Amino acid sequence: MKKIITYGTFDLLHWGHINILKRAKEMGDYLVVAISTDEFNRLKHKESYHSFENRKLILESIRYVDEVIAENNWDQKISDVQEHQIDTFVMGDDWAGEFDFLKEYCEVVYLSRTEGISTSQIKTELGKG
Repeated sequence: MKKIITYGTFDLLHWGHINILKRAKEMGDYLVVAISTDEFNRLKHKESYHSFENRKLILESIRYVDEVIAENNWDQKISDVQEHQIDTFVMGDDWAGEFDFLKEYCEVVYLSRTEGISTSQIKTELGKG
């Protein structure tokens, strides 16, 4: 069984999120999604609309997602890959090169982002309303 992992906050879920989850799942048999906890988001100076538990519930209901785990800090990726026996690490290409250190442990793939949508764009547009 080929296992894939991806990371993100996954707040204000939109079709760009679904696209990356679908494409990641198509690369293997089992998709693990690590989502940033509320505490980790605060360390990154990010604020989510939805709580960690609600974002986890939403992601668990998506057919492409097999398992949701917590991302508590920047440094846990190697241990996540090892613990979950991950074959491929997937991220959006806006992170290209940032996670190449994982190539020692698994394949690393950067997928192109969905054009025309982002959580930042949604937040900006809602602020105008």
